[in-house]
Amino acid sequence: MIDYEVDGDGIAVITWNMAKKPMNVLNEESIGAFFAAVEKAVADDAVKGVVVASAKKDFVAGADLDSIFAVTDPAALFPRHMEMQNRFRGIEKAGKPFVAAINGTALGGGLEIALACHHRIAADNPKAQIGLPEVTLGLLPGAGGTQRLPRMIGVQAALPLLLEGKRLSPKEAHGFGIVEKLVAPGDLLAEAKAWLKQAKPDDAVKPWDRKGFKIPGGKPTEGRNRDAFTAGNAMLRARTYGNYPAAVNIMSCVYEGCTIDIDGGLRVESRYFINCLQTAEAHNMVRFFHSMTKAKNLAARPKAVDPSTYTRVGILGAGMMGAGIAYATAMSGIEVVLLDTDQAHAEKGKAYSAGLLDKRVGRGKMSAAERDAVLDRITATTSYDALAGCEMVIEAVFEDRKIKADVTAKAEAVIGTAAIFASNTSTLPITGLAEASKRPESFIGLHFFSPVDKMPLVEIIMGKATSQTALARAMDYVKAIRKTPIVVNDSRGFYTSRVFGTYVNEGLALLAEGVAPALIENAGRMAGMPVGPLAVADEVSLELVSKIRKQTRADLGDAYRGHPGDAVVDRMVDELQRLGKKAGKGFYDYPEGDRKRLWPDLAQHFPPAATQPDVEEVKKRLMFVQSVETARCMEEEVVTDPRHADVGAVFGWGFSPSRGGTISQIQSVGLPAFVSECDRLAQAYGPRFTPPKLLRDMASSGESFYAA
Repeated sequence: MIDYEVDGDGIAVITWNMAKKPMNVLNEESIGAFFAAVEKAVADDAVKGVVVASAKKDFVAGADLDSIFAVTDPAALFPRHMEMQNRFRGIEKAGKPFVAAINGTALGGGLEIALACHHRIAADNPKAQIGLPEVTLGLLPGAGGTQRLPRMIGVQAALPLLLEGKRLSPKEAHGFGIVEKLVAPGDLLAEAKAWLKQAKPDDAVKPWDRKGFKIPGGKPTEGRNRDAFTAGNAMLRARTYGNYPAAVNIMSCVYEGCTIDIDGGLRVESRYFINCLQTAEAHNMVRFFHSMTKAKNLAARPKAVDPSTYTRVGILGAGMMGAGIAYATAMSGIEVVLLDTDQAHAEKGKAYSAGLLDKRVGRGKMSAAERDAVLDRITATTSYDALAGCEMVIEAVFEDRKIKADVTAKAEAVIGTAAIFASNTSTLPITGLAEASKRPESFIGLHFFSPVDKMPLVEIIMGKATSQTALARAMDYVKAIRKTPIVVNDSRGFYTSRVFGTYVNEGLALLAEGVAPALIENAGRMAGMPVGPLAVADEVSLELVSKIRKQTRADLGDAYRGHPGDAVVDRMVDELQRLGKKAGKGFYDYPEGDRKRLWPDLAQHFPPAATQPDVEEVKKRLMFVQSVETARCMEEEVVTDPRHADVGAVFGWGFSPSRGGTISQIQSVGLPAFVSECDRLAQAYGPRFTPPKLLRDMASSGESFYAA
C-alpha cells in the first residue's frame, strides 16, 4: 500500500501505491500503513525531510465511504476520530518538513493529507481535480479541512469551496493559494526534493503554530467575515431549506473552530463530522453516490456482448432535442449526421451547437480550433443517403406515431444491418414504435432530458423484442457521450415520465382542494425539489399535459383512471386559455424583462380553503406519491433495479438528493412506517397513495431495497 525509501540526501519518499485498488483511498488499513511510514521517517535521524507522493495517476482520491460508516456508535467514534486528527497534527509538529507532490486528483481526505504537509507542489495537469467535495455526500471534511483551509486562504475564500464542494484544477488551486507551486508533471518529484534541500527549520512549522499567527482576513467574528456569516446563513437557508445539515455543520465548524486554536478547532470539526454521520441525509446521499457510480460504470450491461465503439451517428430531427443530442455526440469525438426535412432547419440545429461552443470559447474552456473541430463533425443535411455508415440512428422527431414510423422506414433503408435504431420518445411505448421497424430486435428507446448539454441522464427503454446486443450497444453509446444510463422496461411513460407526472398531478390536486398556490410551490421547494409542481406544469406546457392525458384516455378506454388534477388542467387550457410558459401565461405570469410570478387571479378560479394544511403534510404528499408510483414500477418490473430508480429520479427530474431518490426515501423512512403512512394518506386523499403489494410484503417480511 505504501512504498518507502530514503535517498542519499536524507529525503524520505512516502509513496501511496494501493495495488488492489484502482486509485489510492483512505481506509483503516491504508491510513495505518501511511502513518507507520510517517513515524518511521520522523524517528530516523538520517531523514531531513519527507515527500508524500503517489505511484498512481492520481494522488489520493479520498476516503473509502464504506469504512467511514463502519462504526456506528458516536461514543466510540469520537476518540477514534481524534486519534486520526492527532496523527495529522503529528505531521505538522514533526520538526521535519513535509512536502506533498500532487501528481493528479486530490480530493477529500487526499487533499487533507496535502494540507497537513508544510508545502504543496502540484503537477500542471488540467484534467486533475483538487478539492473538498464532502458536502456533496452529506458529509464535511473531517481530517482538518474545515480548519486548515480557512487558516491558509482566509475564511471568505474557503467557505464557498467547502460549502459547494468545488473541484479546482491545479492552476485554480494555485490561484487560491492551496498549492504553492505548479510544475511540469515530469519535474514534480525533483521539484519536491529541491524544496526540501533548501528548507529552513522555520519551514517545518505551520503558520498557525507560530506565535502571533492571524488568519488571513481575520477571524470569523471580525469585520466582513462576521457579515459574511450573517448573510451566509440566510442565503444557505433560502437555497437549501435546511435539507442539507452538512452545509450548516461546515459553517459551524469554520465559525466556532477558527475562533480558537487549531487543536480546539479540530475537536470541533470531529464532533460535527460525527454528527453528519448520524444524519439520514448523509446515508441517503452516499447510497445515491454508490448507485450513480454503478450506473456510470455500466453495471447492468450484458456481459456476453463485446464492447462497441462509435464513429458515426445519425440524428433524425434537428429541433431542440435532436440538436442537443448532436452536440453531446460531436463533443465526444463522434461524427454526426443531423437530418431534417429542409436544409434551413438542419442548419439551425447545427447552429445550436455553434452557440454552445462559442460560449465555451468565451469562457476559456476550449480554443477556437477545438470549437471548429467539433462543428466539423456535424453534417447538417436533408438526405437519408448521408446515414450510410452510421452505427446508430436516433430519431428525435415529433411525438407522432405516423411521423416516427415514416422516418424509421426511410432510415432503415439506408443503414447497415448491424446498426441500432433508437427513439428519443418520452411517452410512446417502444414496443409499439418498433412495429414500424424491420428489425425490432435492434430497436430501442433512448430518452434524453432537456437541455441535453446539461442533463446527465439517459433512460434506456427495452421493447419486448429488443435484444441484449442492442441494450449493450446502447449503453456503450451513452457512456461514450459521457452520460449516465438507467435501464427500464417498456410501458406507458416508461419510468421517469410516469413518476415525474405524479409530482405535477399532486400539485394540481392540492390546488383543486383549495390549498393556496404559494403553499404548494413553497412546500415543493422546501421538500428539496428544484421548483414547485405548478411551475413545472408551466415549464412542460399545460397544453402538452392536456394532450398527453387525452391521448392516454383514448388509448386506455375504460382502463383509464382519472386524477383529481385533470379538471384543473382542463379548466386552465380549455376555458382560461392559459397554456404555460411558452404562451407567456399559465399558473404564473411571465412579464417581459421581469421575474415570473403566480397569476393573481388564480384565487378567483381555484378559491383557497378557509383552513390550510400544515406544510409538512403538503411536503409529504408531494414526495411520497412519487415513491409509491416508483414502487408500482418496481412491482410491474418496469424498473428492476432500485439503484436505477434512484439515479433516474435525481438525475432525471431533480428529486431531492438529500432523500437519495424515490426508493431511497422509502428505505430512509423504513418500509413499515412508509406503508403505514401511505395507508393514512390513501384514506385521506385517495387510492393513488395506496401502497402496492410489493411494499406490504417487504414490510411484513422485514425486507429492504438496500442493505443497511
